[in-house]
Amino acid sequence: MSSPSGKNLQNHKASVGRKPLLRTKSVEQRARTVAAGQRRTRQQHAQERAEDYVEAIAELIDSVGEARATDIAKRMGVSHVTVIQTVRRLRIKGLLQSEPYRSIFLTPEGRAMASASRKRHKIVVNFLCALGISEAVAQQDAEGIEHHCSKETLRAFERFLAESHPNHLRSG
Repeated sequence: MSSPSGKNLQNHKASVGRKPLLRTKSVEQRARTVAAGQRRTRQQHAQERAEDYVEAIAELIDSVGEARATDIAKRMGVSHVTVIQTVRRLRIKGLLQSEPYRSIFLTPEGRAMASASRKRHKIVVNFLCALGISEAVAQQDAEGIEHHCSKETLRAFERFLAESHPNHLRSG
């Protein structure tokens, strides 16, 4: 039997006197659960980014007739390069159409995503305003909340507004 050397010697010395780690089913299950949660969070962030971009593009098209990378960068507070990279990813996903040095347009799938995102945003803003939060703060807070509310939660917000605060059921 050979004796440990180098890095193995350090690991050997560090482990002397320590109890061995027990890999139980519950520890392994917890690790899988945490990993699944982290994967889901990364996917949600990617979805959130996509929704923010298609919503911004839709708003630009509605207000000025086109969406250019420069305008998107200003609106999103990111660099032109970031917009170009994100536009490429969204084009691959089939959410928009673009050509170099041309305006960016939403596909039917992109328009549907933008519409759904706008609707969620309005519901959350209206709900927050019904709670007495100022319009400006509600708009800011809704930007983060809208992406993380389940359909069940959004339906509850709508029911609350319809039953208790019908004056907050506005479309804009």
